[in-house]
Amino acid sequence: MGVVVVAAGSGQRLGADVPKAFVDVGGRPMLGHALATAAALPGLRSLVVVAPAGMGDPAGAGWRGVEPPPALRVVEGAADRSGSVAAGLAAVDDGCDVVLVHDAARCLTPLAVFERVVAAVRAGADGVVPGLAVVDTVKTVDAGGFVTGTPDRAGLRAVQTPQGFPLALLRAAHASGQVATDDAALVERTGHRVLVVEGDALAFKVTTPEDLERATRLVAGRDHP
Repeated sequence: MGVVVVAAGSGQRLGADVPKAFVDVGGRPMLGHALATAAALPGLRSLVVVAPAGMGDPAGAGWRGVEPPPALRVVEGAADRSGSVAAGLAAVDDGCDVVLVHDAARCLTPLAVFERVVAAVRAGADGVVPGLAVVDTVKTVDAGGFVTGTPDRAGLRAVQTPQGFPLALLRAAHASGQVATDDAALVERTGHRVLVVEGDALAFKVTTPEDLERATRLVAGRDHP
């Protein structure tokens, strides 16, 4: 099994002076929290970090407090998320049957979510994503901001990471050259079905200063993996 941790984002909305994955959360960069959980996965064979240009050295200041796992490889990200994931997939050990793609910004995702995704892929799913039921009413709107519809929220899920796939299938989906906001969308476009398993509220994405404050408070109240 392999895990690709995507850490190449700039984090402009966070307003930080370093790339988002290297912002401190309770004494450890976001990336450090994500790696600690991924490294605890039973049967992990390959762990790849996709880092921004100039941030690929685990001995560098941005990686402070991170103990690089033995299986770790670091590659440089691309101009968009799809390109960054493709670069990470190329570095995954070919002997891995399953690959997970995880956003470093979802740094508090519990190990149990990783394990649920892996189990579902190994049970035969083409793709697996963790997700939570949508509790708010959702509207679709046009370019002018006017409502065009109200989808039934019973059929909606807010999708998280890690997302899991057979390694060969995900590599083939990325080889199409298409761009998407998540890997499941690429797999769906190739005609494969993606299963949603239960996510976790702790798997929220740190995007804004308010998210960072929330993550810091949560870390202060729990033990590190």
